[in-house]
Amino acid sequence: MIEKKTLFGSLCGRYRFALLFAMFAAAALNVSRAAEISPFLPSDIRIVTANGPVSMSVELAATPEARAQGLQGRRFLAPDSGMLFDFGRSKIITMWMKNTFIPLDMIFIAADGRIVHIARNTEPFSLETIRSPVPASAVLELMAGAARRLGIEPGDRVEHGIFKRSRL
Repeated sequence: MIEKKTLFGSLCGRYRFALLFAMFAAAALNVSRAAEISPFLPSDIRIVTANGPVSMSVELAATPEARAQGLQGRRFLAPDSGMLFDFGRSKIITMWMKNTFIPLDMIFIAADGRIVHIARNTEPFSLETIRSPVPASAVLELMAGAARRLGIEPGDRVEHGIFKRSRL
């Protein structure tokens, strides 16, 4: 009887080990998949307005995949947060609202951090092209009405590491 108990205990121990190993492997796989699913990097910005500085947390979309995904599919965006699209160089930037549930303010930013244009209250799901009238190197997307509420206007300056290097 002692041998059976030991054999049974040994088998249970092996099964427990296998089960724990499988659970840790699955958790590691989920963490890896989460990194693949979310190509956005958390970051902070500061916007210097005529009313004083405004700081907020943003998600940085710096890769082609991240820029293509943007805020599509999102149903919520915190009031003092947004997404900063880094295009890496100055050009006429075009955006749209395909698959975007949230009305947005799109703030077009020149390579030196200066705001050059604001497209306010963009229409969700619209395929209409929204473009910068002059070359820009980044776009900051905020909840519709946030630019007005925070006093953000063309000519204000956005401070973030992507604007510190020459990108003309």
